[in-house]
Amino acid sequence: MTIRVISKSKTIYSETVKIAQFPGVDGLFGIMQNHAPMVYVLKKGNIKVKEMNDTEKIIEIEGGLLEVFNNEIIVLAD
Repeated sequence: MTIRVISKSKTIYSETVKIAQFPGVDGLFGIMQNHAPMVYVLKKGNIKVKEMNDTEKIIEIEGGLLEVFNNEIIVLAD
């Protein structure tokens, strides 16, 4: 699945990943391949992703919105 983290001025991160973990307003949650479509509010924290080569990356955000659809995750980050 692909993930794009976008701020107001640029794309912060764009990659194909195995799994991603997000700081939701109700706590941490993960998304894997073939996840059901959803929209969710994110709070300040870290997005953790595991890339296809098993490299782990951390992207710090101040909050935002997340949309999952068709194995694509889009994060509109503050």
